[in-house]
Amino acid sequence: MHASFPARPRPWMPRLLTQAMYAALLTVSPVIAQTVSAGDPGLQRLGREIARLAEHSGGTVGVAAIHLETNRQVHLNENERFPMASSYKVPIAVQLLTRVDRGEISLRDMIELGPEDLHPGSGTLSRLFDDPGVVLSVRNIFELMLLISDNSATDITLRTAGGPEAVNARMREIGIDSLSVNRPTSVLIADFVGVQGTPENGLVTLEQFRELSRQLDEETRERAAEAFSRDRRDTSTPKAMGRLLETIWNQQAVGAESTALLLDVLRRVETGQGRIKGLLPRNTVVAHKTGTIGGTTNDVGIIYLPDDAGHVVTVVFVKDSEFEVPAREAVIAQISRAIYDYFLFNPGGEN
Repeated sequence: MHASFPARPRPWMPRLLTQAMYAALLTVSPVIAQTVSAGDPGLQRLGREIARLAEHSGGTVGVAAIHLETNRQVHLNENERFPMASSYKVPIAVQLLTRVDRGEISLRDMIELGPEDLHPGSGTLSRLFDDPGVVLSVRNIFELMLLISDNSATDITLRTAGGPEAVNARMREIGIDSLSVNRPTSVLIADFVGVQGTPENGLVTLEQFRELSRQLDEETRERAAEAFSRDRRDTSTPKAMGRLLETIWNQQAVGAESTALLLDVLRRVETGQGRIKGLLPRNTVVAHKTGTIGGTTNDVGIIYLPDDAGHVVTVVFVKDSEFEVPAREAVIAQISRAIYDYFLFNPGGEN
């Protein structure tokens, strides 16, 4: 449920699109619904630029940008639902750390991994399964979920956090609506590819999953992908995800110590270097989480601006795209650079 690409060159020009992509652009007309903060005419220009760049995604783009120090905001399709893909690991992380804050679990608790814990989209954990009896701490598994988007680690973390119901209850407690976590990654991926028969709790061995996948024909896969794009489960609006990141920054989601840990891990995320970070100056700090599945490519996070210009929540969702992932990443990078430039040069709302 994730894709990782190496850091790309940072030329001061958009990536070239193929002729086929340009032809497709003529038929793509994303629904544009913008809102900007009142009293800042410059944000109107930023909103128009974001909408212009979004037209090159091959699909529909949702954006939320919030300057945390001044609360100036820009949105695109702010109330439309988008599949979160692996960015749904952020609300899962919040609920896990809520349990830590409440003393219900400890990051030092040890968890023994079984064969049913190894799921598609896993890297480090799959290599550890070469030897039986693997035991990892909650913190180890939590970091693997975020740093490399390991799906086995995610499902273990989700289970330890209390399951989807607990995550959604926590979101409601902190005032986040229009965002829901509903399935373990193994079930989510099964639904996307059309696999039938995976248990709701996601406990299925990798070999069982592969055997079920081998039985699928192309028509079944296509129908499943189409149904997946219409499914409201495991989706969020840009506004809701932006609000969640804002509550994390303000220590309203979890306590000070847990907030510091979460932001530290998100600053070290290794996936998606060509997305929010793709066109930012080298060494720009971004605490973020990516997500990719099918026609969906996402990056959500907080950009740390230089020269005491503040911090900007930046959410860019792309769904139903006809283009390959690198072209979608280019759009995310270009939108993120526009957001970065605007708030860097207008940190206090000057125009």
